[in-house]
Amino acid sequence: MMNRQIVIGTRGSSLAVWQAEWVKAELEKLSPDIRVSLKMIKTTGDRILDAPLAEMGGKGLFVKELEDALLCGDADIAVHSMKDVPSVLPESLHIAAILKREDPRDALIMGKRPDICPKLSALSDNPAAIGSQLSEISDLNCIPERAMIGTGSMRRSCQLLRIRPDLKIVPLRGNLDTRLRKLDEGLFTAIVLAAAGLKRLGLEDRITAFLSPDLSLPAAAQGAIGIELRVDSEINDLIAPLNDPETYLCVKAERRCLEVLGGGCQAPIAAYAQLLNKPDSPDSIMIMDGLVGDPDGNFIIRNRIEGYPYYAEFLGNELALKLLNHGAKTILDRISDRNG
Repeated sequence: MMNRQIVIGTRGSSLAVWQAEWVKAELEKLSPDIRVSLKMIKTTGDRILDAPLAEMGGKGLFVKELEDALLCGDADIAVHSMKDVPSVLPESLHIAAILKREDPRDALIMGKRPDICPKLSALSDNPAAIGSQLSEISDLNCIPERAMIGTGSMRRSCQLLRIRPDLKIVPLRGNLDTRLRKLDEGLFTAIVLAAAGLKRLGLEDRITAFLSPDLSLPAAAQGAIGIELRVDSEINDLIAPLNDPETYLCVKAERRCLEVLGGGCQAPIAAYAQLLNKPDSPDSIMIMDGLVGDPDGNFIIRNRIEGYPYYAEFLGNELALKLLNHGAKTILDRISDRNG
């Protein structure tokens, strides 16, 4: 491995570059003799910003070009937000490591419009003052009636509308900086983003409140970063120490659930697994919640399953079947027929 040059393929957004730079630094710590560089690659999802993800084909829009670079040798590894990665990978590629998960929750970011309710207005005016005391809300009563909420996620909009059908959900695309700028320009009362990205970029002070998983169940693998490379790559052993066993098992279960449900961005689907105690503990238990909903929030099927974490894929499979048997299949079939 002496003087080996490793090329990391990454998207060019500030968050994607932060993630790739973090992996670069960790690899250089593991093996000081290697040289690591970043190769910026623009994906289909980055190029087309004027259409909802569901209309563009959903999953894979932010990873295909990165995988093409791996397959043709232009990059040695690709760093992904795991929630963007399709359940099924090209045969010669695999996820070699999943880093320790950041906060998986969704976050509410309020703007400074005059119709913001007083309860959260004080927080949005001086969010840094509350620091580690940021609240986690389990209802949306703090948001004014008929407020305009920006989100590019059907999963988020479905769960918000289930509780507050009066809200006006407005599609919101673009990188994190673009979304925050649109909020600051007064286009929305609030927007909903993944807390993980805000924290990684040092923007936690923009968060007004975290949405509890009971209110907004996270997307499968939300908050997790994955490293993809060729199965036969000589650097698989170098990557291995970056894997976090607990995150790996939880993400494995969530992605299996998503795969069985046939999920992408065309339907509101959520899956979130947590471990009680460390994976190698004899009393470790995985608790996993899953959800399938109608885009307008009228119907939501939600279930939970528990089991031994080393049966992660089995648990994800069983939760998906449980959801399908309790009405999710009807919802998914209706969405499929609607989309032609």
